[in-house]
Amino acid sequence: MSAPVPAPADRAPALSAADALQAALDAARGGAPVVAAVLVEAPEPALLGRRLLVWAERHAGSLGDAALDARAVEAARALLAQGRAQALPLPGGTGCLLYCEPHRPPPELLIVGAGHLARPLCRLGALLGFAVTVLDDRPEFATRERFPEAREVRRADFSAPLAGLALGPAAHLVLVTRGHKYDFAVLRELLHLPVEPAYVGMVGSRRRVRATLQQLADEGIAPERLRAVYAPIGLDLGAETPEEIAVAIAAELVKLRRGGTGLSLRERERVAERLLR
Repeated sequence: MSAPVPAPADRAPALSAADALQAALDAARGGAPVVAAVLVEAPEPALLGRRLLVWAERHAGSLGDAALDARAVEAARALLAQGRAQALPLPGGTGCLLYCEPHRPPPELLIVGAGHLARPLCRLGALLGFAVTVLDDRPEFATRERFPEAREVRRADFSAPLAGLALGPAAHLVLVTRGHKYDFAVLRELLHLPVEPAYVGMVGSRRRVRATLQQLADEGIAPERLRAVYAPIGLDLGAETPEEIAVAIAAELVKLRRGGTGLSLRERERVAERLLR
């Protein structure tokens, strides 16, 4: 039996706005990142509104021309790692403008420890668009009532705190357990994993952090893994209360995400100094 002949691009099934919305919803629920692309300018009016869905390994739909599809897929795929929608002119003198909108799962924030600091941090994390998971070994602390904004609240055994969790390179972990020995145990387990999360932060004084990193170095943890740990955690805001410390941690997460300096904007821009010379 002969193989089926693939349909040419202009006969490929057209994608609807509903198809694009479903793909975006799938990505937001933890599926593969996808770029939804729609043709908003084209020399041929019949091509306007044609859509493509572009994943890392495949694509669906067609703009009505195989060569156009190839250029559009390449352009859209370059945006998969970004979070901003863009209008892209397709190269090669096509006269086409493609509007591309990336859709990715929300970044994960795993808060290990459900004490007084975890509550405001959970609220702030959810406000910043993180899918928050809170872990603790105390059933009276690991409750939905204490963390209504969390995607998940889990009872964990701190002898194996990460069991059953699928941690990827987009995960952000904050270690704020009730005791330094638990923070240390979780950090040690994390640093032995092959995956490197986007952020690992641990509370603690300079003395405790130094002792922790020295012990882990003595155990053979690679220096580059230790340098990647945010400890002591958070930006230097002079924070004292749990709420203020949560703000300092959340600000560090935003700085990491957006590439900021952490400086006061007044200090960075120095508008008054330049104006009043």
